[in-house]
Amino acid sequence: MPSFLPLGAIWIFLFSRVPPSLPLQEVHASRETIGKIAAASKMMWCSAAMDVLFLFDGSHSIGKGSFERSKHFAITVCDALDISPKKVRVGAVQFGSTPHPEFSLDSFSTGREVKAQIKRMLFKGGRTETGLALKYLLQRGLPGGRNGSVPQILIIVTDGKSQGQVALLANQLRKKGVTVFAVGVRFPRWEELHALASEPAEQHVLSAEHVEDATNGLLSTLSSSALCSTAASDCRVEAHPCEHKTLETIRELAGAAPCWRGAPQADTVLATRCPFYSWKRVFLSHPATCYRTTCPGPCDSQPCQNGGTCIPEGLDRYHCLCPLAFRGDTNCAQTLSLECRIDILFLLDSSASTALEGFLRAKAFVKRFVQAVLSEDSQARVGVASYSRELAMAVPIGKYQDLPDLVRSLDGIVFSGGPTLTGKALHWVAEHGFRTATRTSHDRPQRVVVLLTESYSQDEVAGPARHVRGRDLLLLGVGSEDVQVELEEITGSPGHVVIYAEPQDLLNKIPELQGKLCVWPRSGCPAQSMDLVFLLDASAAVGPGNFAQMQSFVRSCTLQFDVNPDVMQVGLVVYGRRVQTAFGLDAHLTRTAVLRAMSQAPFLGGTGSAGTALLHIYDKVMTVQKGARPGVPKAVVMVTGGRGAEDAVVPAQKLRSNGVSVLVVGVGPVLSDALRRLAGPRDSLIHVATYSNLPFHQDMIIKWICGAAKQPVNLCKPSPCMNEGTCVLRRGSYRCECRSGWEGPHCENRVLRGDTPTARGSRQDPA
Repeated sequence: MPSFLPLGAIWIFLFSRVPPSLPLQEVHASRETIGKIAAASKMMWCSAAMDVLFLFDGSHSIGKGSFERSKHFAITVCDALDISPKKVRVGAVQFGSTPHPEFSLDSFSTGREVKAQIKRMLFKGGRTETGLALKYLLQRGLPGGRNGSVPQILIIVTDGKSQGQVALLANQLRKKGVTVFAVGVRFPRWEELHALASEPAEQHVLSAEHVEDATNGLLSTLSSSALCSTAASDCRVEAHPCEHKTLETIRELAGAAPCWRGAPQADTVLATRCPFYSWKRVFLSHPATCYRTTCPGPCDSQPCQNGGTCIPEGLDRYHCLCPLAFRGDTNCAQTLSLECRIDILFLLDSSASTALEGFLRAKAFVKRFVQAVLSEDSQARVGVASYSRELAMAVPIGKYQDLPDLVRSLDGIVFSGGPTLTGKALHWVAEHGFRTATRTSHDRPQRVVVLLTESYSQDEVAGPARHVRGRDLLLLGVGSEDVQVELEEITGSPGHVVIYAEPQDLLNKIPELQGKLCVWPRSGCPAQSMDLVFLLDASAAVGPGNFAQMQSFVRSCTLQFDVNPDVMQVGLVVYGRRVQTAFGLDAHLTRTAVLRAMSQAPFLGGTGSAGTALLHIYDKVMTVQKGARPGVPKAVVMVTGGRGAEDAVVPAQKLRSNGVSVLVVGVGPVLSDALRRLAGPRDSLIHVATYSNLPFHQDMIIKWICGAAKQPVNLCKPSPCMNEGTCVLRRGSYRCECRSGWEGPHCENRVLRGDTPTARGSRQDPA
């Protein structure tokens, strides 16, 4: 009789083939700490003489994707190394079934060459023979090294799943004076990484899945032996709580099922119930400690008041997310008051379309506004008018000096009904609204009209609105989402409109309106340095008339800035049948000269290519030899009708990737998909219906330019180095590594015959 293996045994045998665990480690910290770690990793620099060898795991268990991640980690580390024959030398070995030298430590003498060679490395596959790779290094030493005369650093990037034992070999390597870092990728076996790494393990075992954190950890450990340092003296290596997560596959009893087993008696079977199991993956968390370099952040001093949240922007800038009532101040301070000299006329829609409920909401808004904003010593004066078919001046400006009397007078304003003649009301306000505000002309305050409506006008508003603005009155609009478009047309700018989504949200908009009153008129961004280039579409599709309006518009924008070589430099490029630099950044040193040159810019006609124009700016305008200043924020404001923009997406991204902000101002009734793609970030696109409407969007464009002027800068973006020199950051400055045959601070001078250094460099302070 044949023998039978019990069914339960077969079941257990099958499930025993499932891998028992797949560990995964992640480092967790607060968002603020992670931001500081990322910022500090960019400030660290290793300039001491040492040999650094990367040992890449290129086995099948790693996979091509994780191999590419390993290369990215190595390139990021190289950005912090002063690679040269006398300082830091870098080499690489890849191993799978056998070790394969990629390049030795003495192969390349610049960081650019090393990173290029790492990028060219190809994934080889094979078994994970980490032990063979370590034997190779034990027998031959670090390829191209300096025989231990300088510190030797071995960085093993692996998943830790070696086919053999590695602990003894790694220990022998460490006894020879080699400092070993073990960097895990994919799902590493952490116990093997600990066996590979030098002590203390928590400072020498890292995870390449978090490149900036791993780079910071590696450089922090090297800084303890004075091999690396940070640009800021107050940066410190500190212990931070980490969380190591392990992904494990566990077996759980899922139930039992009938099964049959052999019995002692012949020709019989035994019926019984056999267990069966399910398998699932679970995360297990283990607290740990990691050592990272962090530098004091701008939010450490807790600058945001009244419950505001501080958001760091780089190393020395921040912005506060303020509660609604404190949004008017940078640091969320109590600023809900009007300290400027200002006359405000509230114009309330009392028409049948708005209805009694809407009118009462507007009246309650004005009452709450004066109660919240005005004080006994306030220099602001308020008037109120209502309109439908006719306009009624309910509270003349300056009539009530006492706040309680002003509030009681607002209660007496009655709803009238009738048609919504907003245009007629605006015209009346321009002629008569401020006649009662008797202040001498030399002491005249700012005058503001605040229109509150929930209904579209039944008469024409564009002309009366221009008439109001032409009388030197600031026109603001407050209304529902239904009338947003008309309010933007009336006020001339989306920045002059306050919109609420739901009726109950209207009272919450008081701080927003208050914030728009005492900041008008604006005058650019004083004391902010910038290299600014206007790019105008001068193609036949635009036409000479519209081009003239663009010229007038950019002249108006330029009036808002202090143009001089120390603050704002302005250039102008036009494109049509060709691309032409009307004038470069350093061509005109005063605002008057820039305005005169803008008037002389040529209309080109023909078919324009926005992509060619943007590349022209990158190659021939935003360069050191053409007047661009290293370390100064850079921006391009492009005004176009949209045709010829199909080829501009990649050039625009090239500019942005090299530290140049790009704003697209698209003119026309319909915004093309090409312009949307070209604009990239959502806040880098402004749509203008017609060329005559460009002045109404000037405030938004100036605000964008001022925001771009406050962006953090990278001294090497765009590169200040000429003739294919390589820019290298170091401790708040930079230097240019020149190609053979060139020298000078920016590689601008050709080396005379007979002077044949392989590379020349010069360090520069930021401009």
